[in-house]
Amino acid sequence: MTQPSDKALVPFVSVDNMMQLIHHIGVEEVLKGLAGYIEDDFKRWEQFDKTPRVASHSDVGVIELMPTSDGEAYGFKYVNGHPKNTSEGLQTVTAFGLLADVYTGYPVLLTEMTILTALRTAATSAMVAKYLAPKDATTMAMIGNGAQSEFQTLAMKAICGLKSVRLYDTDSKATEKCAKNLAGLGLEVVPCATPEDAIQGAQILTTCTADKQNATILTDNMVGVGVHINAIGGDCPGKTELAAAILNRSDVFVEYPPQTRIEGEIQQMDPDFAVTEFWQVVTGQKEGRRDPRQITLFDSVGFAIEDFSALRYIRDHIKGTDFFDDLDMLADPDDPRDLFGMLGRAKA
Repeated sequence: MTQPSDKALVPFVSVDNMMQLIHHIGVEEVLKGLAGYIEDDFKRWEQFDKTPRVASHSDVGVIELMPTSDGEAYGFKYVNGHPKNTSEGLQTVTAFGLLADVYTGYPVLLTEMTILTALRTAATSAMVAKYLAPKDATTMAMIGNGAQSEFQTLAMKAICGLKSVRLYDTDSKATEKCAKNLAGLGLEVVPCATPEDAIQGAQILTTCTADKQNATILTDNMVGVGVHINAIGGDCPGKTELAAAILNRSDVFVEYPPQTRIEGEIQQMDPDFAVTEFWQVVTGQKEGRRDPRQITLFDSVGFAIEDFSALRYIRDHIKGTDFFDDLDMLADPDDPRDLFGMLGRAKA
């Protein structure tokens, strides 16, 4: 870890700085870079402290803290999920994160993570699909065309070679927005009128809806053999997107079972329902896709290690750039024991 400077200033990446950094590197290059960092951290999964996210639920949403450490660095993300916000002109999800040096306890990075979370979620999806999706998959159904949809699509293009995306949302304006944003980015974009239409010919099925309810976005008869399902929208107790029968026909892969059993698609299954921890696939301890007719399902709820990877990526890539501001957020008296004296001298 980089030690804090003598002035104990903390780099802060604002929303504007984050957007400028992404454009400086390139969106698809950022997605590929994040996927690489995430994959590297999955390979050393056992080194990390792991705990389900600390969640505070209300009738209208949830506020969560997602902490982890590899023994050298400590990171956490603050994130909310409020589906009702969209109707009020607000983001469903907002977030910020911090990375700290375990040796000193000093923070070494503070950053917005609303945009970064969308990027890391998409990078994780595509990194997993690289292992689980059918060989030479070129078409994805994107069911749910909200704030995550473009990121998910571009990540699959950059990392898995996606060539075509079929869009569906219950709100046709969301589909129009997504299609417009993806125009000219090297993909065939096909707006669809029904979810059944969207999944036609798709080898990857991504579900990403926001409503906090047990919904059935995909019914059992909609899912044929040989597909990969990327279920990223179910991420809190009482919210699912898939019919339980689909899970019974699928090989299900998760990030951290104690969290996924509370928040993921598998919350509707028995507590002993069999799943594979995806880090074991990355390390070669377990098989991913082994049969062309196999249905693979990534029951993703997002986990703190992925945020840790994203924080590491940003820390490394702001070096030598102007895409951050130094924050004076740490009290740093000349004598560490004389905090009150520093306060007194400030008055003078």
